[in-house]
Amino acid sequence: MQHFSVTEIQNIHSEALNQAAVEPVLLMTELQPRYVIMSVENCQQLVNRLALLEDLVIGQQAQIALSTSRMVGTETFTAELKCLAMLDRNG
Repeated sequence: MQHFSVTEIQNIHSEALNQAAVEPVLLMTELQPRYVIMSVENCQQLVNRLALLEDLVIGQQAQIALSTSRMVGTETFTAELKCLAMLDRNG
C-alpha cells in the first residue's frame, strides 16, 4: 500500500484532512466520487462493523440451513425403526 506523510498532504489540503479526522471525506474527480479519506479510528470502526455484520449473516444462514435441512435417508431410517418396533412388540 502506498503511503504519504501527513505533512506532505497537509501542506496542500489541510482543510480536507481536518475534516477527515471527524468524518470520511470524498475526493472528487469531474464531479464523481473518486477516493475517500478518513481517520484510522473511523476506518477501524467500519472494518469492525463489517466483520460483525458478516458474522451475523453467516450465523443467520447457518440457522436457516439447520432448521430447513434433513438428513439423507431420514424416511428410510424412520421406516426401519418402525418395523423393528413392530417386531419387538410381536416378539
